[in-house]
Amino acid sequence: MDFKQIEAFVNVVRFKSFSRAADATFFTQPTISTHISSLEKELNTKLLDRKGRTVEMTPHGQKFYQYAVEMVNARAQAIEALDNGDDNLDGVLELQTSTVPGIAFLPEIIRKFTDAHPFTQFYIEMNDSKATVESLLERRGEIGFVGEYVAEPGIEVHEIFHDRPVLLVPGTYETDKDTITLEEMSKLPLIWRENGSATRKSFEDTVASKGFDKNNFRVISRTNDLNMIMRLVANNVGASILSEKTVNKVVRSDEFKVLKIDGFDKLRSFYMITLKNVFLSPVAEAFRKFVLENAEQHK
Repeated sequence: MDFKQIEAFVNVVRFKSFSRAADATFFTQPTISTHISSLEKELNTKLLDRKGRTVEMTPHGQKFYQYAVEMVNARAQAIEALDNGDDNLDGVLELQTSTVPGIAFLPEIIRKFTDAHPFTQFYIEMNDSKATVESLLERRGEIGFVGEYVAEPGIEVHEIFHDRPVLLVPGTYETDKDTITLEEMSKLPLIWRENGSATRKSFEDTVASKGFDKNNFRVISRTNDLNMIMRLVANNVGASILSEKTVNKVVRSDEFKVLKIDGFDKLRSFYMITLKNVFLSPVAEAFRKFVLENAEQHK
């Protein structure tokens, strides 16, 4: 096998598509397909399942992918070490992120990074915190961003910024205050995040510590789609807990009001996570350092 075959496999997995992998690597789609077929023939096993327009790994593909990423990154690091410090950084960086850092933190950081390194490309997948951690452990992404501390022994964790939760309510909600109590919230229909959301977990832990039963809060809808949440709130379906930084980034309308939550207004920490003892690609290592250097101004 050669590195072109391995790189083709890694990129098809990252982009879940032969055509998108071809676009990202400037190869033709037939070339990518040929590399994958040759690799599968040499390994005498099927690595990928084509399901319509998307591509998924087989169980053997999942096992091989972890080593393939290591080989590709180790090779890139070795070439970078011999580059005499020339700043010609390029490559595709796959990020996994939960909603809040994906909206409130990453766009500005990526803009600044690409200003300095214009030949880099980003593939970003947004899920809840739980799914983000799982994807990173499966090598689906080199760097992750989550809304809760990760205690996994194989993961390195760095705090990067703080934020506080607020309640997004319809613009028609009648109040002369800028704060709402947990008791008042329990009387409102709520649009909830799915179980893997760190924001939801933090709220449930807080209300339990204050003697509330989380089941007393009336949940009318569950979704992780931010646009759907905002449209539901705007249409007076219910209210939703979001991060203050997220609200400040996306809410610019009299369709909404933003209320502080009495008893649930503590600053939350958000984190960057990477796998320990794993080679990062040169672009991932440069981005990791860049985030750490710039994180303080977001706290």
